[in-house]
Formats: sequence, C-alpha cells, structure tokens
Amino acid sequence: MSESTGEVTRLLEDWRAGDEDAVNVLFPLVYRELRRLARGQRFRHPRQESLATTALVHEAYLKLVGAEGRPYENRGHFMAIAAKAMRQILVDQARKRSSQKRGGRLHHAELDEERVPVSQRAEELISLDEALTKLETLDPRMSRVVELRFFGGLSVEEAAESLEVSPATIKREWRKARAFLHRYVSGEAAPGV
Repeated sequence: MSESTGEVTRLLEDWRAGDEDAVNVLFPLVYRELRRLARGQRFRHPRQESLATTALVHEAYLKLVGAEGRPYENRGHFMAIAAKAMRQILVDQARKRSSQKRGGRLHHAELDEERVPVSQRAEELISLDEALTKLETLDPRMSRVVELRFFGGLSVEEAAESLEVSPATIKREWRKARAFLHRYVSGEAAPGV
C-alpha cells in the first residue's frame, strides 16, 4: 500500500470516528484521483454543452462528504462510491437535458475547461443506466466492475484492488457485463447474466 493510499484510509477512519478536520485534509489528497475519475466519465464524441470536469468533481465530493454515516472503509471503497456518485450526477444531468429537448426550458452555462459530454448522448446514458440498474439486481459486484471501469476509468488492476478480487476476476466479469449490457440496450432478451 502506498503512503498516500494509507494516509487516505487513515483520514477516512479519523473522519468516520468524528474528526471533522480530517475531511479538510482528505480533499487535496483525493482531488487528483477524483479528477481522473471525472475525466473517465467523458465519452469520445464531439464536445457539447455539458458538465465540466471540475464541476463534476466538486458535485461528487459534496455528495460524498454529505453522506450520512460516513460509510467509507478505505481509499478503494471511497473511490468506488465516488465513481457511483459521478454516474448518478451524469445520469441526472442527462435526464434533465432529455426533458429539456421535449419542451423544458434550456439554461445554458458556458464553461471553459474539459467537458463531460452529456447532451448528445443523453438517451444512450439513460439506457445504459437502466441496464446497469438491472445488472445490479442480478449481480451487484459485476455492476460495480462496470462503474469502476466505464464510469470511473479505472484499470483492471485498480478495479481489482478496489473490489479486493483478482485482475482475472475483473477481466471475466467485465466481459460478461459488457455482453449483458449490449444485449439489454439492444433490446435482446437478457433475463440473466
């Protein structure tokens, strides 16, 4: 375990135990990794109006530190929940954009940094979220593998560390999950994983 990883885990433990100052020290330590997670949320399509990387990081961080009970066991667990929070934020943004296309009022904010394209792929993101929610009911760990790899941008090794399984398990579940999600999104019958 690296010194930084150990420090993040220690700060999470201190914070969980009631040390409110620990959260102020935690943010600078996890900020770079949260930005990497947020950039992993980007889709490879032309940039459109969307949520900026920094805004996504800050929104996710606020959601994480505001969580009741401070459930984070260690750095890996914190980052896994961060990936899930970013997924929820982006899906909410996609739903908002989708409803605006159907007559809602459009509020446009110009942001000058890397963007996480949402508007052009809103419907795809919503379909993917529905498929991932279904997968979560069938196989929760496989769903977390998708969150970490697709939404979080983690490598096989990083996802394995976060979920405390072998890289071979991550590779196998990633293949199965992608096949399930493809069948589900394409409308093919997908009763099980």
